[in-house]
Amino acid sequence: MHALDYLAITLFFFIMVGIGWYSKNKVKDSTDFFLGGGKVPWWLSGISHHVSGYSGAVFVAYAGIAYTYGFTLYIFWAVGISIAIFLGSITIIPRWPRLRQKLNIQSPTEYMQLRYGLSAQQLTAWSGVIVKLLDVGAKWASIGILLSGFTGLPIWLGILISGFVSLFYASIGGMFADLMTDFAQFIVQITGGLVLFFAVLKQLGGPSAIFTIWDQLPPGNSNLFNGPYTPLYVTAMLVINFLSYTGGTWNLAVKFIATSESKDAKRSARLSAILYFIWPLILFFPMWAGPILFPGMENPANDLYSTLTTTFLPPGLVGLVLAAMFANTMSMTVSDSNTISAVITRDILPAISEKFEKRKDSLVLARTTTVIFIVLTILVALFRDVFGDVVGLILGWFAALLGPTAIPLICGLFPRFKHSDNRAAILSTIGGFMIFIATKYLGLEVSPALGLVLPILTSFIIYTGLGLINKMLKKEVPAEVEELLLYLDTDEAISKKEMI
Repeated sequence: MHALDYLAITLFFFIMVGIGWYSKNKVKDSTDFFLGGGKVPWWLSGISHHVSGYSGAVFVAYAGIAYTYGFTLYIFWAVGISIAIFLGSITIIPRWPRLRQKLNIQSPTEYMQLRYGLSAQQLTAWSGVIVKLLDVGAKWASIGILLSGFTGLPIWLGILISGFVSLFYASIGGMFADLMTDFAQFIVQITGGLVLFFAVLKQLGGPSAIFTIWDQLPPGNSNLFNGPYTPLYVTAMLVINFLSYTGGTWNLAVKFIATSESKDAKRSARLSAILYFIWPLILFFPMWAGPILFPGMENPANDLYSTLTTTFLPPGLVGLVLAAMFANTMSMTVSDSNTISAVITRDILPAISEKFEKRKDSLVLARTTTVIFIVLTILVALFRDVFGDVVGLILGWFAALLGPTAIPLICGLFPRFKHSDNRAAILSTIGGFMIFIATKYLGLEVSPALGLVLPILTSFIIYTGLGLINKMLKKEVPAEVEELLLYLDTDEAISKKEMI
């Protein structure tokens, strides 16, 4: 890389740190730190939700998929996410701000104590924290690999640089810093992506290449489904994305919880869905053209994107594109860390000791848990090979473990599942975990698609089945649960302004 590229990256890091420091003055209490005061504009929430769904893994593991299998990446990832979010905007997403209005929650799992009981809440909270340790660690590893491909720096050093810059501004500015950096990163992402798109388009002969490259690629690369990414696999990913992007992934739930009211949450979700439907077509195009530009590349997952940028972009713009990839990863990891800190501070620590119950609104405690969590994820990234490296972490552990923790969290928001109680929540989570272990380590052979969806399906069957048994036995639903679910299910306007 040229000196101008290093300058661009350095300026990017200084901007992130500066935003964090500026945001410090806006954070007065834990509500500000975790939720931006519950007054986040819908358009900013939508942009933040969109940006927080990307990471360096898109430019590492998914770059390899684009190179090898082509257009199917857009179908199973981008289109699937877009559809999932749009469906969620009708069903799940409007319930998140209503939860905050009703219970004054600051974390997605906080309501579960009232809905099920302490034991189910703690199982979900602890399971989710462990899953996120792996997931965020994978994202640090991805950005370390990218930085190594661009600069030749050791992967561990790239992990430490990006991790500790994020640590600084996340622990100081909280969600204010997260939102402001997300917006700045969105601009960087769009700029960097467009620059590379047009540079590759020019190399391939102009705009007509958008349609003509497919004749030069392997026949299957233009198919909607290719290789292991079968219709069944795409359907399984749609189910996972529906649970994930509508709130099963906690940092994405927080984007909706932080909006003023349900109609803003809907708008936020639909903006994010539109961006997922359109932007990846531009972002992925250079990756799809990879076999034409660099035939026979041995390790496209690690090398493709760095080779694209260093080959086709002039000095300075390479640094901009790399900054865009940093922006994607840091957006998601900081958002995750802020949310996990809320879960630890509001849900886990108060259950361990009463002294934390009295301090769960403490800003100092919020910042401390954020620091500890980010440090642990950096350690996971440094020892990533133990967990199957980046692809294993993202497509294996996280995708398979998401469902068992998301089923009671998401289904618990709906009156139709009101008979599914504490026992149903606990056993469904454990059952999903056991199926994952059986398929991952105990020799139960299933297809990749079934391996993804089986833990979720198992959890859902146990959860709903025990609920039906409770209903048949006429087990009484607590009055406070009935009241909460009725409130969440209303279609009436519930903001103070509209109530007046």
